[in-house]
Amino acid sequence: MKFLIVEGGFFFRKVAFWAVLALALAACSTGKEEKDAGSLSDGYALAPIPFNQVNLEDNFWLPRLKTQAETLVPFALDKTRPAVENLEKAAKFLKGDTTDLPFPHRYISSDLYKVMEGAALLLMENPDTALEKRMDEIIDIIAEAQKEDGYLYVAHITGVSKDHDHWGGGGMGDKPYSFVVHSHELYNMGHMYEAAIAYYRATGKDKWLKVAEKNAQHINKVFFEGDPNYNNGKPVNQAPGHEELELALVKLYRVTGKELYLEMARKFLDIRGRTYVPEGEGVMAPTYAQQHRPVAEQEEAVGHAVRAAYLYSGMADVGAAAGTDEYNAALDKIWHNIVDTKMHITGGLGAVHGIEGFGPEYVLPNKEAYNETCAAVGNVFFNYRMFLLHKDARYMDVAEVALLNNALAGVNLEGNEFFYVNPLEADGVMPFNHGRPGRSPWFGTACCPSNIARLIPQVSGMMYAYAEEDIYVAFYAGSSTEIPLPGGTVGLSQSTGYPFDEYIQLTLNPEKAQTFSLKLRIPTWAGEQFVPGELYDYVQSASEQWSVKVNGAAQDVPLENGFASIRREWKPGDVVELHLPMPARFNRSLEAVEANRNRVAVTRGPLVYCAEEVDNAGKVQQFFLESFPGQQDIRTEAIDTGILQNVVRIELPARAKDERGVRAETLKLIPYYAWDNRGDASMIVWLPTRPEMVYFRVGDELRGGRFAGVNASSTSEYGSLEAIVDGRRPEGSEDRTLPSWISAEGGEQWVEIRLDGQKPIKSIGVYWFGASRKVGLPAQWSLEVKKNGRWEPFSLNESDAYRLDKDQYNVVRPSTPFSCDAVRINIAARPEMLVGILDVDIQYED
Repeated sequence: MKFLIVEGGFFFRKVAFWAVLALALAACSTGKEEKDAGSLSDGYALAPIPFNQVNLEDNFWLPRLKTQAETLVPFALDKTRPAVENLEKAAKFLKGDTTDLPFPHRYISSDLYKVMEGAALLLMENPDTALEKRMDEIIDIIAEAQKEDGYLYVAHITGVSKDHDHWGGGGMGDKPYSFVVHSHELYNMGHMYEAAIAYYRATGKDKWLKVAEKNAQHINKVFFEGDPNYNNGKPVNQAPGHEELELALVKLYRVTGKELYLEMARKFLDIRGRTYVPEGEGVMAPTYAQQHRPVAEQEEAVGHAVRAAYLYSGMADVGAAAGTDEYNAALDKIWHNIVDTKMHITGGLGAVHGIEGFGPEYVLPNKEAYNETCAAVGNVFFNYRMFLLHKDARYMDVAEVALLNNALAGVNLEGNEFFYVNPLEADGVMPFNHGRPGRSPWFGTACCPSNIARLIPQVSGMMYAYAEEDIYVAFYAGSSTEIPLPGGTVGLSQSTGYPFDEYIQLTLNPEKAQTFSLKLRIPTWAGEQFVPGELYDYVQSASEQWSVKVNGAAQDVPLENGFASIRREWKPGDVVELHLPMPARFNRSLEAVEANRNRVAVTRGPLVYCAEEVDNAGKVQQFFLESFPGQQDIRTEAIDTGILQNVVRIELPARAKDERGVRAETLKLIPYYAWDNRGDASMIVWLPTRPEMVYFRVGDELRGGRFAGVNASSTSEYGSLEAIVDGRRPEGSEDRTLPSWISAEGGEQWVEIRLDGQKPIKSIGVYWFGASRKVGLPAQWSLEVKKNGRWEPFSLNESDAYRLDKDQYNVVRPSTPFSCDAVRINIAARPEMLVGILDVDIQYED
């Protein structure tokens, strides 16, 4: 890599990179490709400045690019070796060697292709003969693994699909294209197209591009014309279960100029929800892969969040390239549905486990949040396209929040450990990251690490855009570029320490004096809320507003679609200073977001902050904010040593509660993206504002909440006693948006609830949890109560019974009035099963 030391940082020359954003590719096309493949005038209102025309000169993104080059991509290439070996075995199979067959897997190849995209970027940055040789060797294997007719899917080519599930959520079908809804056959090829295009752009070698085109033409024949070797010769005419191919086909159109690929992308969009609608629940529900309605008629974000974000991005791309606005109304409605009801403050999408996707409106759990890293990447892509379409800053505001918070949290600062799932709270015990408490070096489903590998290098391509006599500065970072306007080329450079620094200086150097509008994005967070939409707003108004100076003189600048617009005659050397004040701000949610009631989140600038155990005295769940400190009581400083060096930390006065009582403490917070870089421990974003919401442990007992304490015979690492004390009411026995107590063992189990003194019992209701093959309703249960220090059986009302009903409280009443100071729930699990509880509702007599 070509890195130069510049003021303690790195200088990194960005070179052209075709990756995910088809628009950037079109902008940097030259020669025949530019003429034949069309340009951004196809429909997008703005032309972005491509990667090869932006020089990064900052201390925030450059270290990440260095890590990308030295660690992330080489590490990821090594980790995807099993995919290469599978392809190699498929190639041997096609040559007649059946002695060593691959293992069946639906999408392992796609992870390889995404990592190869990142490798192609490295080759664009700096030629590397060893890396290029490695890529060529893999490409040779891929080409040899492709059938003569263009089909490329290892499991069906080699027949090992017979050893894999054919149907259901994990099925790949019993033959090619027999289960498109879940096989990932088209998804894999979409990622291969993108990687092949990236490599062609990097090296000029077209072998892999020809493999991609051969496959695309095969898919067109099988799906839209009919091929006697597939589906009995009838066109399959079904949209991919996992969207991605649509994006890739637009890119293939742009790089080759062949209208066929754009027509295919449009057909795949337009048949979704028409030719095939699955019937079932969960991953077979019509909404799971957005197949419930035709895409132009959809109005809300539903189903698997990554699939959804890729679909919405593809709709924008196809509409732009085809010159149609037929998808725009649907995209606008979907965008509002996301930002108004379904997006976490970190920009995370897909709150619900199980479907890895969108739940009901306002269901935004914290500890139980899913928020797949890939969904945040998709959120960036979707909103960036919406910005180019509408010239409105609010879309870039959402993209920025998703990028700087959820997406960046997906990889550690060393570039070798990852998050698949991104909760907004962790207690240091409960696993959230595919079965473990913290980051993982890799996953069996490795889409997230490979997506990060191809996202980070694209950031500079989001910074600048233009249209006629307007220059848009959409994203802030130390950088420089040249922008072609009708009146002449304009040199522009940024100097800033953003996202920690609130000052941005821009120097303009037009080749001659000329008149144009410079449009500076004024982020939503600089106003009365952190991010666009109706979900979040600041508790207090800001005392200082944003401001702009030109050559030292303050300007009264109009705000147009979120941009400060300065129109004047610009001369070489003109300097613009933008001040975006960054006080620590306290955020609240709509009351409809149950998980955040009586809680606040701290933000500064575009960054969400969290408290992490390593910086504070014990579990961070002990802290609460009873009042909101003024700015004079809040301290911000850059950390000067360690892995978080140069990260700005916030310190503010708070309260803590434990067995000793309530006390004053100083709470330290770091940016959410930087958590879990110093060990796996507790973390929290949404801080409670009431002491009764604080939970803490004394020995094995959990204290706090609505009961004096709760304990259990055993608790699974996947469960939490918090479910018993938090008072949150489930929507059903399979509600994964709430904590659930789950036993660690089967057999006889118990849960003890200690009350706050003697209480007259009116009724006791138990809401059973049963959302998996391992956790279900018990065989039986009963109650004991503690009176005067002794346990005795609960005297059951003769009209009641210890019922085992799902989706409701199983309520029992006493036969005679009594008071007690503790309740024990005795539970007998079914054979080879665990038991779980979502809530216990104890009602007292008046």
